[in-house]
Amino acid sequence: MSHGARERGEIGAAVLTISTSRSRGDGEDLGGPALAAFAERLGVTVVGTEVIPDELALIEGRLRWWCDQGGCELVLTTGGTGFAPDDVTPEATRAVIEREAPGIGEAMRAASREHTPMWMASRGVAGTRGRTLIVNFPGNPPAIEQAGSAIAEALPHVLGLLAGRGKHH
Repeated sequence: MSHGARERGEIGAAVLTISTSRSRGDGEDLGGPALAAFAERLGVTVVGTEVIPDELALIEGRLRWWCDQGGCELVLTTGGTGFAPDDVTPEATRAVIEREAPGIGEAMRAASREHTPMWMASRGVAGTRGRTLIVNFPGNPPAIEQAGSAIAEALPHVLGLLAGRGKHH
């Protein structure tokens, strides 16, 4: 786990790679760094990164911690959104969020459609817990880039509304 410092008023983000094999040290985590780079391009400060196994209770606990104690306005996950038996990131996210944001997941899947026939097999969700937005990304770095491009323009607006800034549309 790593933590970065941030200035007052900056938006803080946590990036969680959810992969049992990567958490054991099997292979390099490419998704987490790709997602952190996406967050930085949004202008947010990545204050923490973690690699955790595909365990429902653990994922729920880490999401709650980053939202409630970690002080993050944005929590981005990568991995665990497919159909393998241990792909439980969407279920953990749904257990933690208070309001779902279906348009975010829909936009991310739609962006992947032109790149892979498996676009509809991503089950990632998004939603809010308090003033924090949680977004599930796929685990594949190119898919992270494609999905991220679909929502990058809207995220600063969403984060501003959650923080009590900006105008409602």
